[in-house]
Amino acid sequence: MNKKPSRSIAQELDRYITPFRYDGSGKFRLKDHKTDEKGDLDKEKAQEILEANKTRLIAFQETLYAQDRWSLLIVFQAMDAGGKDSAIKAIFDGINPQGCEVHSFKAPSSKELDHDFLWRHVVALPERGRIGIFNRSHYEECLVTRVHPEILAKEKLPAKLVTKNIWKERFEDISAFERYLCRNGTVVLKFFLNVSKEEQRERFLDRLEEPAKQWKFSMDDIKERALWPRYQAVYQDIVRHTSTPHAPWYVVPADHKWFARVVIGSVINAALERLDLKFPRVDKASLQEFDEIRKELEKERKGGKKRAK
Repeated sequence: MNKKPSRSIAQELDRYITPFRYDGSGKFRLKDHKTDEKGDLDKEKAQEILEANKTRLIAFQETLYAQDRWSLLIVFQAMDAGGKDSAIKAIFDGINPQGCEVHSFKAPSSKELDHDFLWRHVVALPERGRIGIFNRSHYEECLVTRVHPEILAKEKLPAKLVTKNIWKERFEDISAFERYLCRNGTVVLKFFLNVSKEEQRERFLDRLEEPAKQWKFSMDDIKERALWPRYQAVYQDIVRHTSTPHAPWYVVPADHKWFARVVIGSVINAALERLDLKFPRVDKASLQEFDEIRKELEKERKGGKKRAK
């Protein structure tokens, strides 16, 4: 009797992937996506999945690094207190730091402002065999810059290029950039951590009440919170215009951090599984050479044991 074939990781975890994936087909409205979704999980079961995903990711990352062909770019976007930092810490715990880099993009420097808006992100892209994490990303250039037009004025663009079409043009440029990356072996995974305004309030209060978290709080957070409707509208526009089959957005329910981590970890593992990663094969000549070296080392070991006696 034939054994039933084992399910792939993607099949096993699909319920935590497909419902949150938007690839540009059909309509997208952010308000249709719940922020407090928990799937069929409780916290205990979610922790089991998180641990299993970490084990898988460690193995995938080792093979990715050894094969040295593909790279993985993971983009995180969220409102303040959306859970980006804690998600990165929880999901990538145990990953070999040699093969993984995190970049956080703050206000651009004077040097960065003397380049095009994608330049500082291009120079931070992961090398082949590595995982690159953008904690905020090139999408800030059509998010914060759009909400705060005074930031755009600092980018030194020729006046005639700053037209009503600039955001549409940036969406086109970003989509072309991501298509280019995919065609050159970089898998692009984009996560919008969709947190509610109510949950953000509770997390801000938590930061204010705990001394160990107070350093995370800034008065700017409250100023930006006042612009919540504007940010939500712009995020909706970003997802609508930059979701593609090769670089879809994952709109992750983020009110429950443990569920958000299940979704993110599941997407990453399923994407790596699709690459069919394998350790490089050693050629026949090298295997013969290894055999000779093994024999010499075994002789040396036997000689050392005799001297020890």
